[in-house]
Amino acid sequence: MYLHLGKDISVPIESIVGVFDMDTSTGSKYTRDFLNSAERQGRLCVVTDELPKSAVVCQEHDGMMVYICQVSAKTLEKRVNNNNTDMDSFI
Repeated sequence: MYLHLGKDISVPIESIVGVFDMDTSTGSKYTRDFLNSAERQGRLCVVTDELPKSAVVCQEHDGMMVYICQVSAKTLEKRVNNNNTDMDSFI
């Protein structure tokens, strides 16, 4: 299953390492350093023109990728849970 992050970007659910709320996580120097490092390495994809609400960290075939999107971490969690529930009904 895939998780739609916005615009034309979807990621495989199994590749997601973590989803982080931008309001609460960017207060940390370590998080800001992590995001800056990802950007310098070309591993940061901004999926929104709006105020970002979450960062989705994925493990891809060639390394880690960070997606910044306007969808809240809570909404992304609900989408993942709904996808898992939908799949359970077919088993």
